[in-house]
Amino acid sequence: MRNLIQLFLFMMLHVIASAQDNSLAFEDNDNIKQIIADFEREIIGNVARDTTGSFSASLFKGDRIIWSKAFGKMNNQTGLLADTNTIYRIGSISKTITAYLLMLLVQTGKINLDDPVIKYLPELTKINKNGRDEGDYITFRQLADHTSGLAREPDDLINNATGAIEEWENKVLSAIPVTTLSVPIGKSFAYSNIGYAILGLAISRAAQKPFIDLVKEMVFRPHDMLNSFYIINQDIKIKIATGYHWNQSAKVYGTEASEREFAGRGYKVPNGGIFTTANDLARFAIALTADTDVLAKNYRDSMQITQTFINKKKGEGYGLGLFITEDKSGDKKVRHDGAVAGYNSLMILDPESRIGVILLSNCDNTLSVLNREGNILLNKLVKANKKK
Repeated sequence: MRNLIQLFLFMMLHVIASAQDNSLAFEDNDNIKQIIADFEREIIGNVARDTTGSFSASLFKGDRIIWSKAFGKMNNQTGLLADTNTIYRIGSISKTITAYLLMLLVQTGKINLDDPVIKYLPELTKINKNGRDEGDYITFRQLADHTSGLAREPDDLINNATGAIEEWENKVLSAIPVTTLSVPIGKSFAYSNIGYAILGLAISRAAQKPFIDLVKEMVFRPHDMLNSFYIINQDIKIKIATGYHWNQSAKVYGTEASEREFAGRGYKVPNGGIFTTANDLARFAIALTADTDVLAKNYRDSMQITQTFINKKKGEGYGLGLFITEDKSGDKKVRHDGAVAGYNSLMILDPESRIGVILLSNCDNTLSVLNREGNILLNKLVKANKKK
């Protein structure tokens, strides 16, 4: 009996050791090293061609960040170089975190995905129904998967998308009556920034706690996202990469647009308010496919299932806070990108291999670069992983 127990323990230790060796072998593999080296050269070339701003990148496999690096200047005026602790705005990737928070409250029974939002936010009855005989029964799911029918922005965007962060809830409420129901509810994908702001406020009402506090306590803290913020004080501001906004008509970069938004962006908090680092965002992305997490796997999986198609022929859809692309062979990628004055961002991962890429930039004309380089890099890493 003792020998059998010893044999069992030996076999278990061997399995664990083999798993550790395989995990370590991923970034030590010569093909993987070459892929990362090629990527570095490409980004260095981009920085050399356009000397404004910086790129910060993080790669993960399984439960670990396997590589992270920053390229270029976080501030052109001072010449200060970016590093892996440099903070950027991530714009609409904030929606993924809002959707994750929603699922945490679904998990605890605070919210049902198919509850009407007016249960917690009766002010939603004031939306401009645009002559439609509907609008009072938009659900949490429909806000999260962009089938609420709401317009992308409120009609009075100038007044509602500006103002201190402390006023964001009031800005949402003032935006509701000037938000139009542009397409039938629940029928098709219609990306809505104001929809996600309404979602964040409704989540707060349901939990009876401020939205920002909920994210800090239920998302940032459990995932060791120690450099992630909504509210910026002076100590944090010095760590933030200066945002360079591209003025198309004048063909110049400027910092005025991004500087105006440090104090707040009006209602745009749950849909685009987060400041973070590439490594912090990688820690969150790792959790989306982890074996265990504060959010149970079935709820995280449901975020990554297509709820509504954007282009069915191309396999493009949207889950809960995530864009999803699935080809005919079943290979799936989940992603979200972000664009806000002075900053672009990308989070993309392959759920099956648990390989992912985070790319952040403090120039807002780099989104095409991030999407191109991020997709190419992820595809190469996934392909190399299959050949191991």
